[in-house]
Amino acid sequence: MYKVLVIINAQQVSHQGTVLSTSPATQRMISTFKDAITHESEEENIIKVVASHQLLPESNWYQPSDASWLYCPLTIELPPQFDFPAAKLFQACRDIKGTRQWVKKNFNTLTGNQINKNWHGNYWLPIIYTAKGPMYGEVIGEGELPNSYQQPIDFPDQIRKPLYYLGYELLEALQAQPSVYLLQFGLQEEELVFDRIWPFPAAPALASVGIQEPNLYICHWQCLTKQPIRDLVIA
Repeated sequence: MYKVLVIINAQQVSHQGTVLSTSPATQRMISTFKDAITHESEEENIIKVVASHQLLPESNWYQPSDASWLYCPLTIELPPQFDFPAAKLFQACRDIKGTRQWVKKNFNTLTGNQINKNWHGNYWLPIIYTAKGPMYGEVIGEGELPNSYQQPIDFPDQIRKPLYYLGYELLEALQAQPSVYLLQFGLQEEELVFDRIWPFPAAPALASVGIQEPNLYICHWQCLTKQPIRDLVIA
């Protein structure tokens, strides 16, 4: 049995676990991840959903010194003083400018720093970073409607191969732990442009539900609990 602490970006979560104010995408992420935990576990787990700002005070259910919790942030916005096994990794991924500088220096790859400060990539490469090594999902792209996403997006090998290599080397440099990561990128005149990397299945990963087996939230749980993932299949 696992004690699972799911951390989200929300104004408030009640003691009963009801999310009182957050985005529809976050609501779907929570629901999908909880389903993944339930369906992929033989035992019943304790799942607690909290807003990131509710982490620091001790309460009758949570003490930061309790090492039995399995931390599952679904947000990059964590208190800087919040300490958990992947804290340094999340801090590094939140440093978008610094990560871009590292990519530019080590790969001579165009990044968002060379375009403008408000630029964002509109594609996401899922990297399922298992205990045995990485697996790469099909690229996710923006949908026609706002805040919608679609998978798969086809890319030629001349884009895929350097993208895979960049993702692998970046996660190695970050000393990444088993998890699902999303490498966000764009294209400028057919040239790869690096944006950032997400250390959890952010909202674009919802595109994998009903499309990829196992979907990225199931993959995330399997990575966190070090279960084997044998293959990724697009329906």
